[in-house]
Amino acid sequence: MQAQPEKNRHRFKMPSAFTILFIIIIIIAVLSWFIPAGKYSTDSSGNLIANTYHTVKSNPQGLWDVVMSPVYGMVGDKNTDGAISVSLFILVIGGFLGVVNKTKALDAGISSIVNRYKGREKVLIPILMTLFALGGSTYGMAEETVAFYPLLIPVMMACGFDSIVAVALALVGTSVGNMASTVNPFATGVASQTLGISPGDGLVSRIIFFVIVDVIAIAFVMRYATKIQKDPTKSYVYAQREEDWKSFNIDERTNDVEPMTGRQKAVIWLFMAAFVIMIIGLVPWSSLNKHFTFFDTATTWLENIPVLGTLLGHDIAPLGTWYFSEITMLFLVMSVVVMWVYHMKEDVFIDAFMGGMADFVSVAMIVAIARGLQVVMNNGLITATILHAGETGLTHVSQSLFIILTFLFYVPMSFLIPSTSGLAAATMGIMGPLGHFAHVSGSLVITAYQAAEGWVGLVPPTSGVVMAALAISHVNLTTWWKWSLRLMLYLFIATVVFLAILAAI
Repeated sequence: MQAQPEKNRHRFKMPSAFTILFIIIIIIAVLSWFIPAGKYSTDSSGNLIANTYHTVKSNPQGLWDVVMSPVYGMVGDKNTDGAISVSLFILVIGGFLGVVNKTKALDAGISSIVNRYKGREKVLIPILMTLFALGGSTYGMAEETVAFYPLLIPVMMACGFDSIVAVALALVGTSVGNMASTVNPFATGVASQTLGISPGDGLVSRIIFFVIVDVIAIAFVMRYATKIQKDPTKSYVYAQREEDWKSFNIDERTNDVEPMTGRQKAVIWLFMAAFVIMIIGLVPWSSLNKHFTFFDTATTWLENIPVLGTLLGHDIAPLGTWYFSEITMLFLVMSVVVMWVYHMKEDVFIDAFMGGMADFVSVAMIVAIARGLQVVMNNGLITATILHAGETGLTHVSQSLFIILTFLFYVPMSFLIPSTSGLAAATMGIMGPLGHFAHVSGSLVITAYQAAEGWVGLVPPTSGVVMAALAISHVNLTTWWKWSLRLMLYLFIATVVFLAILAAI
């Protein structure tokens, strides 16, 4: 009997990040028709007051609200801050990378790194992951990692790994760092201020927790990297390896054809200097130690110098107080400096900068659409109702059980509200008093909140950081979920055990 020809079957293809986010927004909008609307009373600082939840007239979100949510996600409205500062930063970073790539300095630098670490490529993994983890732990590094992926991906692939390893270095690194935030002003700082305790409370336990989760993450990534280095077919993205190799221009970037020129070396130093300055500018030095006021003093001194101070300006933000506006300015200025050092013509510079921005437009839009989810939740008045469910369910339990339930409560909340400071400000006024009733310290409640926020930060499609990283690296969301599942499980178990032990002692 002659074999029947196999019919063409339509294979399921994972929707794009844009589609996934719009589907979630629609689901939340539908839920706003069924979940009771509610609000909490707030104090003078805007913090929610426990046991003050009350129902209000519902405000179900309709079609107009759904289609407007990405717009308000970008520019903001009365209930939700817009993502325009983050999106603009991403676009300028793209322009900066476009200018740097035009010089071919990164290509030459990547080739040099590959040759230098040939035979011991895995050394890069613990070093880079720990550095990113420290960034997450100290100042909540997240969106800033977007700039690193175009550099990390070619390096990791050239070393025999894949794009998932490259994403893991920054995304997993910063996520585990956020899980054990030590002096992160957006997590530890906001939450501690809400509870009226010092950000230093619980610091020792968080340092121990940092070591634990960082070691787990490094071991997991190194095991995967070793496996695919020995057998590339074991890679979760092996099917697209050839395409990625061409897309990220690996051959050109790793072939040691010509030595680096003096101008290219200067560009590399400027490239690294830009990121060093960014990190120094973002770390809240005076909040870490009241005596760390060097940058504030230096800025005041410069501004008071006759003529020079006027020339520089009198509204200079000292290093340590920078945010997205300042680091956007930094990369814009550094783009011009690179042009000048490399002797690049103006028309070439403009074309390179605009081309780099164009490459990151989709990433910038993803961040705004992700923020649109918060817009629908807040305008639908269901955020407080979800918080109230946690408030009523976490009372009258043992200390260890309370802190575990607190962690579990923050898992879905971190998914729905992917804003570290926003989540802390919205919930800590409730969870802190609940912890007090259960005889659990406020610092431990903060640790549970941070652990959940960082843990969830690895996977949610509502996170602009995650979706941006995957978009840049050409990694499918479901592929990333499959790869990270066991790591999430290991980190979950370690977190639950650690929190339970701390609550019991």
